[in-house]
Parts: sequence; structure tokens; C-alpha cells
Amino acid sequence: MILFGAVLVLLAGFLIVRLYPPLGAKAAGDRLQVVRSSTHYAKNKFVNLIPTSMSTGLRDMLSSAKEMIRGVPDSRPVPGITAGKLNPADLGNAAESKVIWLGHSSLLVQINGLTLLLDPMFGTAPSPVPFVGGKRYSPTPPVDVEDLPRIDAVLLSHDHYDHLDYGTIRKLRSKVGHFFVPLGVGAHLERWGVPAANITETDWWSELELKGLKLICTPSRHFSGRSLTDRNATLWCSWVLDGGHEKIFFSGDSGYGPHFQEIGRRYGPFDLTLMECGQYNERWAAIHMMPEETVQAHLDVGGKLLLPIHWGAFTLSLHAWTEPVERAGAAAEKKNIPMVTPRIGEPVLLGPVPHPSTRWWRNT
Repeated sequence: MILFGAVLVLLAGFLIVRLYPPLGAKAAGDRLQVVRSSTHYAKNKFVNLIPTSMSTGLRDMLSSAKEMIRGVPDSRPVPGITAGKLNPADLGNAAESKVIWLGHSSLLVQINGLTLLLDPMFGTAPSPVPFVGGKRYSPTPPVDVEDLPRIDAVLLSHDHYDHLDYGTIRKLRSKVGHFFVPLGVGAHLERWGVPAANITETDWWSELELKGLKLICTPSRHFSGRSLTDRNATLWCSWVLDGGHEKIFFSGDSGYGPHFQEIGRRYGPFDLTLMECGQYNERWAAIHMMPEETVQAHLDVGGKLLLPIHWGAFTLSLHAWTEPVERAGAAAEKKNIPMVTPRIGEPVLLGPVPHPSTRWWRNT
């Protein structure tokens, strides 16, 4: 009976992985061959440029679980304070370069007359089961997909649920011209109905072009996976957007490391950096920067204006929800770095114009 029960559990797990779409899919065929040919792939998984580990011992895991259950003060905002909404009218002039933060690491970028989405996540929770997990602060996403214009391209940094959302992709797929993703992530999109012809998978340091806009897939220091069986089976990355006259750097998720200086040396300086700032902890500092490191990474790549991201939508760590932007702001002020703090849905224009800098999160 025990053996029979174990077999049933294994069978159930197998069927869930195979039949439940939000978990995605593993690379196979030609996609798998490309994955295996990467110089950043070893022993059946992708690896970081430098040794990267987290505190995953039993004691650390139990301590983290206990703190997560207990919670921390001010881990979520007063209802409504982050409920910014994108105004579709702000997208009317695509020739005017701008970035609109949509909360967490989701951004809408208009540059060189093109409209892009970076890590779009409009779901209610970053989880394979939407009714489980930390809910979005606001009851609705900052924009309905139906209100978005035609999207020239979606750029993804990696396949974690707070950056790659099944429901969002299903709604977006018919509005997007092309998807640019790190190696292995294309299998998820294909399973969710995106035509293979509309997907380009790429490795670190690969340079692509979209209608005159140069897109460079650059390294980050992180990991990947959507289930218990696919840890680091897909690549993670950051992105450089080079329009010729204007350049933007998008960090994706990353611990601090020497890759930022190398990106700056090859492709900097940048008019605007979109830098991870939030969901950090000393236990996993190797894969998520502390706010002071966010500011240093901005300097490393040669950034001019800093926009901190990866906060303001979900609670995925053990700090107050406003701590990331407060700490980053203090560090930026000490180093005389201009930092922009738009509300969700508020446009940030590139160029020598006034930029949003109010501490709106204090308006409780």
C-alpha cells in the first residue's frame, strides 16, 4: 500500500508538470541543442559568471519560513496608495522617448518610435496558482491589455513568476510583434500559444536589431526555474536598449557583481538605468542586490538617471515595502546621483526635462 501510494504521488506530480500550462515547458529539439551549445551552460544547467550561492541550509530555510509567516511591519501599503493607472493617452506620441513603470519590474518603453514591454506581469499574484501567494498591492493591474497599443516587442529577463506570467502572455500574444528572451525561455511561450516564428532566444553578449533599435542581451547574476525540476534550465539576463541617440539599461533580477562594470565598459554610458531595488535579504544577497548596491551598479554601468524597480507591487521578502526606495534614495543622494521616482503609470521622459521625484509612497 505504501509503495502504491508513492507511485500515485509520483504519477500525480508528473501529470501536473506535463498538463498544467503555467509551469511552462522544457526546451527540446533544436532549442535544446542551442541551450547546450552555450558557453554559460555546464552539467545540464546555466551558471553565473562568478560563484553564486544562497543560504539554503535547513536552519536558514526554517528561519526564513518563520519570518515569512510572522511577517514584518509595513510589509504592504495602505490600500489604494500604489493603485496608479497607465493613461493610454500618454502613449499617443511614440516618437517621444519615454518609460512608464508599471510596478515591480514591468515597464513600457517607447524609444525610436517603437513600443516595448519589459517583463510584463499583469497577474494578481506571482505564483503558478493565482489564488495562492502574495497578492498584488492594487486590486487591478496598472493597465488592461485591451487598452495597450500594438506592442512591437516584449523583452523578458528570466522565467520566474513575478517576471513571466502565463495569464499575461496569453492576453498579450496577439498584440506583440516579437518576443526576445534568454535561452530556453522560448519553450514556455510556445506552450502558451506564441508562434515559434515570433520568438528569438539569445545568449549573453548577443546583439540583435529591431527596426533600427539595437538590443543587447547582457549578463545578470541570478537563477531560473518554474518548478521543482527545472532549476537553472533556462538563462537569465539584463538588456541594453540602444537607440543611437538614447540608451537604456534594464537590470532584470541580479545580485551585485563585476558584470555591471563590464556592461558599462562595452555599452555605457546610459541615459537611464532601470535597476533592481527590492525583495532583497542578506541570505540571498548574491542574487538580489541590496539598495546601496543598486546605486553602485548604476554607477558601474555609467548611468545618468536612475529609476529603481522590483518594488511597489508585491511583497516577496522580509522588509517594509517602502524600504527599498528609501534606502536607494539615501545612497543616491550621498553620491549626487539623480534618481527618478514616478508613481505607477506615470511617464518618465528621456532628455533634459523635469522628472518625477516626489515621495508619493509617504502619502498614507
